Amino acid sequence: MRFSTTFCRTNYIPYLCILKITTMTKLIIFDLDGTLLNTIGDLTNACNYVLQQHGFPLHTHDEYRYFIGSGIRRLIRLALPEEYRTDDDFCRQILDEFIVRYNAHLHEETCPYEGIIPLLKQLNAKGINIAVASNKYQEGVDAVVNFYFPDIKFVATIGTGPEVPTKPDPTIVNKIIELCPVEKSEILYLGDSNVDMVTAKNAGLTAMGVLWGFRTKKELIESGADITIEKPEEIWDYIQ
Repeated sequence: MRFSTTFCRTNYIPYLCILKITTMTKLIIFDLDGTLLNTIGDLTNACNYVLQQHGFPLHTHDEYRYFIGSGIRRLIRLALPEEYRTDDDFCRQILDEFIVRYNAHLHEETCPYEGIIPLLKQLNAKGINIAVASNKYQEGVDAVVNFYFPDIKFVATIGTGPEVPTKPDPTIVNKIIELCPVEKSEILYLGDSNVDMVTAKNAGLTAMGVLWGFRTKKELIESGADITIEKPEEIWDYIQ
């Protein structure tokens, strides 16, 4: 994408104050957890439930903000006591238990972030393609997207699976582009974590960091965010 930009500096961290995308945006790819949906409560509760069944220490919401983002296998390893993290068979068992628990309780505390549904509806109305690229397992992606966004048209909603590696590998993004073939200069990628910013860069896309999610502005900028926004409606300041 082409930009007109002004650079600023706060606390020695450079960031873009003004960045206008001058190329027509035809596809916007969204991360899911921490970007479209606040899933922290249901993920925390499901994982802590499994840990409690095994007598392991539990974790807070704030701790889970940093466990989430690199896929559920990584989540499980970080949540387990350190001495169990290298036991692949045990990690697989805990993962299976987590999926069963989470699948049964993924609609209890999860909700779209304020302003997300109006934004998605406006993008649909304007004919701008939208997609989801998530490190959540595909079954989980399908369950929450279908439940929380039944009236939204996505060109693709892709999660991880046996043949789909986790982000920041760009495979998920590349699969979306195969389904919606537009120029990379016409694509914007939104996410809330360092994984998302690196994913965008690995795929050759413009990276927009969202500040309502699980991670900090500092992390997003240091990971390569071209733009950061505080509210969903601010996206209109940067796209045509």
